[in-house]
Amino acid sequence: MPERILVGTDGSSTAERAVDRAVEVARAAGAPLTILCVGPEKRAQAVVDATLARLNDSGVELDGRIGDGEPAAVLVEVAAAEGYDLLVTGNRGMTGITRFLRLGSVPNRVTHHLPCDMLIVKTT
Repeated sequence: MPERILVGTDGSSTAERAVDRAVEVARAAGAPLTILCVGPEKRAQAVVDATLARLNDSGVELDGRIGDGEPAAVLVEVAAAEGYDLLVTGNRGMTGITRFLRLGSVPNRVTHHLPCDMLIVKTT
């Protein structure tokens, strides 16, 4: 069972599904959960604050943080530098035939460099 869980979100409705799954896993494991949004500071902080407020009564120890840079790189850097056991992301909203051929760009790039386990939640 994971001891520390990190979930990436961009605040979209599909990302909320990944966050909700991360909460379920964290609750089952008795693990703390960190919500991470990568993007411009004001927007990222608003996403983290809204997500933490939504999950306030989840029964899970929550932490929020923001990052700046390319999302896949930041997710990998934070997971590695801070010793997370599990990273949770959504598979990304895609349309047409490409959704059957590959993952979204962030989860696909993360899988090649991540030093811990990864749960990709089907959100589309």
